[in-house]
Amino acid sequence: MTAKSASWNRSRVATLTLLGSLLMLAAGPLLAEWSIARGSNVQGATNAAPAPRGTDWLYTLKAGEQLDTLVSELLKERYTARQLMRHNQLTPDARLAQGDTLRIPLAWLKQQPDPARALAVSGNVGVVSASDGRQRPLSVNSLIRAGDEIVTRNGNATVELADGSVIRISPNSRLIFNKLTQYGKAGMVDIRLRLDHGGISTQVEPLLEGGARFEVETPSAVAAVRGTVFAMQSRPGMTALQVTEGTVTFGPHGQPQNIPAGYSASVDSTSPGQVQIRRLPPAPQAESLPPNLQSLPAELRWANNGASRYQVDVFDTDSGEWLKSTTVSQTTYNLDYLDNGSYDIQVAALDARGIAGMPASQTVDIDLQARAAQLLSPETGTAIDDDMPEFSWQYRGSNEVARVEISGSEDFSNLIATSEWAPDSTALANKPLRPGQYYWRVVTEAGGNSVASSDARQFVINGTLPPVRILSVNYIDSQVRIFWQSVDTATGYLLQLAEGPEFRNIVKEASVDDTTAALRLIPGRRYFVRLKALSDGPLASRWGPGRELFIE
Repeated sequence: MTAKSASWNRSRVATLTLLGSLLMLAAGPLLAEWSIARGSNVQGATNAAPAPRGTDWLYTLKAGEQLDTLVSELLKERYTARQLMRHNQLTPDARLAQGDTLRIPLAWLKQQPDPARALAVSGNVGVVSASDGRQRPLSVNSLIRAGDEIVTRNGNATVELADGSVIRISPNSRLIFNKLTQYGKAGMVDIRLRLDHGGISTQVEPLLEGGARFEVETPSAVAAVRGTVFAMQSRPGMTALQVTEGTVTFGPHGQPQNIPAGYSASVDSTSPGQVQIRRLPPAPQAESLPPNLQSLPAELRWANNGASRYQVDVFDTDSGEWLKSTTVSQTTYNLDYLDNGSYDIQVAALDARGIAGMPASQTVDIDLQARAAQLLSPETGTAIDDDMPEFSWQYRGSNEVARVEISGSEDFSNLIATSEWAPDSTALANKPLRPGQYYWRVVTEAGGNSVASSDARQFVINGTLPPVRILSVNYIDSQVRIFWQSVDTATGYLLQLAEGPEFRNIVKEASVDDTTAALRLIPGRRYFVRLKALSDGPLASRWGPGRELFIE
C-alpha cells in the first residue's frame, strides 16, 4: 500500500504515534491498581487511601518529564502542581519517575474547542453557521465549529474531526455538530453529533479511557462509539445502524445495546423501546484488481453470494472524497474515467431492505499516461469555406479526454480558439474563425495530470468579404462620379460597368484602389455599375448591388 493509499488511516497512525510515548491508558482495574500502587510507593507518599477515581484520567509519565511542565501543558491555570500531588495522595516533595501514573480530574484539563475540517466536498453542500445562522457553501478546508450544521442536497462531504476521526455525509442529509471539545495536550475528546435526517458513514479514532466521548444522536436513537467503523441513517420515526468494525452502543434513549461488527440494528417509533438486530450480508468474494492500473476501463468482478443487488463505492484515499456510489444487479463493475491517484473500491451486498452489508475492499493505484492522438481531418493545407469547421481525430490511449487547439502560429504561442475537454473524437471550435491561415492540433489528457500533444496541421478559412455598397452618384455634364463604402480588409476594389442589370454585356471593368471613381458616359444611354472588394489573402468576395446610371 502506498503512502497515499494509506491516508484514510493516517490520522489514526499519527495520533497513536504521537500519544504512544506520552500516554499509558487504563485498560482495566488491574492496570489501574498497579499504576496507582507504583505511584504511591514513591518517596513522600502518604499512607492515606487514594481518593475515588470518579472521572479521573490516568496519565503515565515519560522519561525526563517534569511535573511543572506537565501541569502547565495539561491543566487550567487555576490548578497547581501542589493540588495535583494532593489529589494523588502524594506529599509536595514526592519524587516522580518515568512510569509513575497520576490521576487527573477531567474538570482540571484545558478544554480547547477544536473545529472539524472539510476534507472533500462534491455537489451542492452548505454549512449553517452557529454564530449568525447564515448558510454558506461548504468548500474544501472549511472549518466546522461547535453548533454548525452541514446540509447536503445533491452532494456529499467528507469531514475530519480534531482527533482524526472521519465522517462521510451522504446526499440529502443534515448533520449538526453539537459539541467539539478536545482536552488540551491530553488528546481526549468529547464529540456529540445529531443526525437530523439522511445518512453518515464514519471511521472513529480509538477513544482514550476515563471520560472521552463520541456520540451520534438522531430523533429516535443514540449511538455511542469507542473507535469503530459504522454507518447510520435517520428518517422520520426510524434510525438504522450498520457496524463493520468494532462495537457500537446503540438504541433508544436510555435503552442502549451493544451492536458488534457484522450486524445491523434499527429503532422504529412503531415499536418503542425495541432494537431490531440482524446479521449483515457477508462481504462478497471479489477478484483482486492489479494494484497498479495503467489503462482503463478495468473490470471488477466478484462471486454471487445470493444477493440480487450490490453497491459499489469508490473513494479517493487521499482526500476521503466519496466519488461514486452505484447499485448494480450483476457481479461486475467497470472502473472508468478516474484521475491518476489511489482509490478505495468497496463492494457490498444489499439486503431486501436495501441495507449494505459487510464490504469487500481493495485499494488500487491508477497511473494513466496520455498518448498523442492521430489527426484525421481536415488534412494539411485544406481550404475551408465554413467558419466553424469540424475537427476529427483518433485516440491512441485509453480513458482519455481531448480538446482541439487552434493557433495563428505553428508554435501555438497565441491560441485563437479551442474546443471543450471531452471524451469525443470530433469537435468544433468555441467561436467562429475569421478568414485566414491557421494551425490545429489535439491535446489529450489521461488521469488528470498526463498530457500529450499531436503534431500540428495547417489549414485555411476562405471566408468572404462583405459586399460593397454604393453610397452616392454625382453627375457633372457627361461625367459621373461614384462613391462607395470602404471595406476594412479589402486591398482594392473591382468596378464593372454594363448596359443591363444582369451585367451580361460588360462595357468596362477596372481595379480601383480608392473608394471613388469617375466615369464618362454617352448621353441618352442607360448603364449599370457594381463593385466588389479585393484581397490578397484567401478571401472570396461578392458583388455589391448594382446601381443605374443615366445622362440625358
